[in-house]
Formats: sequence, C-alpha cells, structure tokens
Amino acid sequence: MIHHLVAILFSLGAPLQDGWVSLFNGRDLAGWVNLNCAPATFTVMTGEDGEPVIHCSGQPTGLLRTATMYENFVLELEWMHMLPEGNAGLFVWSDGVAATGTPFARSIEVQVMLTADVHDEQGKLLYTGQGDVFSIHGATMIPDRPHPLGWSRCLPSARHTKGSGEWNHYRVTCDGGNIKLAVNGVEVSGGSAVSPRQGYICLESEGTPVRFRNIRIQELPKSQPALESGQCAIAAEGFASIMGGDKLEGWGGVGATTEGSSAPPLTGWHQDDWILVGESNTSEVLATREQYSDYDLSFDWRFPDKPVQRELGVFNADGTVAHGSGHKEATLSVADAGARFLLLRGEYPCGAVALWCNACGSGCLTGVRADATLPRETRAAAMPRVRADRAPGGWNHAEVSLRGNRATVRLNGLLVIESAEIPGMLARGPIGFSPGEGRIDLANIAVRTVEPQATK
Repeated sequence: MIHHLVAILFSLGAPLQDGWVSLFNGRDLAGWVNLNCAPATFTVMTGEDGEPVIHCSGQPTGLLRTATMYENFVLELEWMHMLPEGNAGLFVWSDGVAATGTPFARSIEVQVMLTADVHDEQGKLLYTGQGDVFSIHGATMIPDRPHPLGWSRCLPSARHTKGSGEWNHYRVTCDGGNIKLAVNGVEVSGGSAVSPRQGYICLESEGTPVRFRNIRIQELPKSQPALESGQCAIAAEGFASIMGGDKLEGWGGVGATTEGSSAPPLTGWHQDDWILVGESNTSEVLATREQYSDYDLSFDWRFPDKPVQRELGVFNADGTVAHGSGHKEATLSVADAGARFLLLRGEYPCGAVALWCNACGSGCLTGVRADATLPRETRAAAMPRVRADRAPGGWNHAEVSLRGNRATVRLNGLLVIESAEIPGMLARGPIGFSPGEGRIDLANIAVRTVEPQATK
C-alpha cells in the first residue's frame, strides 16, 4: 500500500528526494515530443495496478523524445512488455531528428527487448534480451567488453531481465561520455568515449506493445570545459510530426484542402509501418487537413521503383528550355524512377517543388521556372543551384522554409534554392504531395510553424 502511494505521488510530479525530477506527470505526455510516430502510438493509461503508465502500441516504428536535451545524468524507469517476444528501446544522447530514411535517430540505444540469445552460424553471440547497449546511425561508443564480431555493442555480463507481464527496472548513468546500465539493481553493460554525449532521451516503438512508468532523472554536473558543438546531438526545437499512422490521421485528399472539412477516403496513399506510400497509379493529391502560413518542413523521400533510361528535357540556368542543333529541344538520358511535387500551401503549379530525376535536380520551383511572363532573374532563382539528389532508390532528406512568398530548399545538406520568389502565392494553405509517375515513399514528415512575414 505504501509503495503504491509513493508511486502515485511520484507519477504526479512530487519529488521523492533531492535532485530527482519526474519525466512523466501521470496525466499526459507533457514534456515529450512525438518525433515521427502516429498520434495514437504513445498514450497515457492506467495500468492493472492502478498506476499511470505510458502505453506504446508498437505501431508504427518510431520515437517519442523529451522536449529537453540532457548531458550528464542518472535516468531511472520501469518497463513491461505485454508479449513474450516484445521489442522496444530506450535512446540516450539522441538527435532530435531521425536519421535519413530510417525511423530511428543517431544515439546510444539501451535495448528494451525480450528474446532468446541470437547467434550467428559459427555460434558467436550477436545480441540478447538482457540489456545490450550499443551505438546506432553514426553515434560512436567503445563497449566495456569487446563484441565477438567487433560491433560497437556491449553484451550484458549477467541475466536479470524478467519476462512479459512483469516490470523491469533500468538505471542508466550517462556521465562524461560514459554510460552504464543496471537491470533490476545489477550493473550489466556499458561503454565509454560516447559521441555525441549531449542529447534527447527517447522511448522507442518497434512493433509490439510496451509500457513505461516511474520515469525520473537526476542531472549531474556539466562537463568542464563545456562541450563543443560536435559533441552535442542535433536539435529540433519546435518541429511536430505530421505522420498520421495507418489511418493517415491529419491527411486527406483534395477535399481536405479546406481546414476541418471532410474528404473522400484515399485509395492511392497508405502508410506501411513508418513509410507513407504514394502508389504509382494514384491520381490523388495528398494534403494536410491543417492549413499553414509560414513554416519549416522536414521530410525524407525516395523513388523505390527500378529506374528506366529516358530522354528528359534540359533547362538553362535561367529556367528556359535548352535547345540543341536544329533548334530542337535538348534532352539528356537519365535514370528515371519517378516524379512528384511537394505543394507549398497546396498550390499547383505556382507552389510546386519538384521531386524528380531530371538532370537539373530536385527542388526546382517548376511553376515559376516555366512562367515566361516572369522576369529572368525570378525564373533563374527557381532553378536548383546544384543537383543534390541521391541515386534512384536512395533516401533523400529535404528541408523547406516558406516565408511569405519566398521559398528556400535544402536537399541532403546542400542549399539548392535560396529565398526564391513565388509570385501570386496564397497566404495560407495545406501542405501537399501531388500524384505523378512512379511510387514515392515519404517518411519523418515534420513541420514547424513560424510567425508570418510580409511578402517582399
């Protein structure tokens, strides 16, 4: 009875001892940010024993992160898998954005898994369900004990994990680039020389239902001297996921371009786990139900179909169509896997940003480029400065900023369009993706709204 009362007080944010702060208030997900999951992936519910828990459905794969970065700290939490072969994770020192083309972030993962030991064909132990600690997606770590295959993964020294339907306690100490994990009171794994060593804390959804409770943190003194920027994770302040899960919540067809309106069900768009798929034969525009003025948009995309060599048109630097001998329009043989358009404020062709395999590269503001009534310099600004696309089949990461009627586009870390004017741009509208050629895969779509600026 006393333990139950203490747990309830703790979950409601009451401090139990000096220096500890609750990361779960027992009522809602305040202090947490949905990085790339569906709205219903992580919810708050009351467990069988009456205690509040964070329930994760396991679908789709993705992350719920803290709103705050942490450097040196001790983190404690309890977790319980609902199925015998449950899979989830706890990420520390994580980026605030997913690694391109994955539902996960660069971080150190503390495994939250129930599984028998997994060996390779030679009998070498690969991983366990007993508290492995390892680096993922570009993070680095030296494991406390060498992995049999040389992986940056520390296998646990002892077995203390309980099975499904039972609560397990984790204590994770992250200090000065070192990490230690204690499972149910016994230290079993860890690593050193971690990079980055300041970042977010994440709960992972990975296929099966899991619950978390009694999440608390005690911050430790910061490193001296202070960390350099390269030792810190990537921030993502203000971004909110607009991935809708298998119900495409928040998205609709053409009829969804009026905020709050009903729309016919989509048939050519669906979500396959963490990937939003636009089928090759769809004629539907996918649009957010919410409308936006100025915003920053971040998303990943690829064309997964096998490319076909095609002769595609060539454009001059000022956006005009290039001509070859005999005044014929110039073409170039290109490995073509598809073409779609990102629709800024739902507009086509005015606000269309090309995602295609053309030689000039994605990011082209096609409606501006093709408008012969516009000044040459306006059309030239709508042409990509550089072709930054990855080969067909590869994932691309796009960052688009819209301020008034001016757009900036970065692709795979390169600036391709800088503050290009889009004459006649609507002041408000949805974010959309057009029908087109070939299947398109979208992932990790997130938006950050900003105060509108006057049109220049």
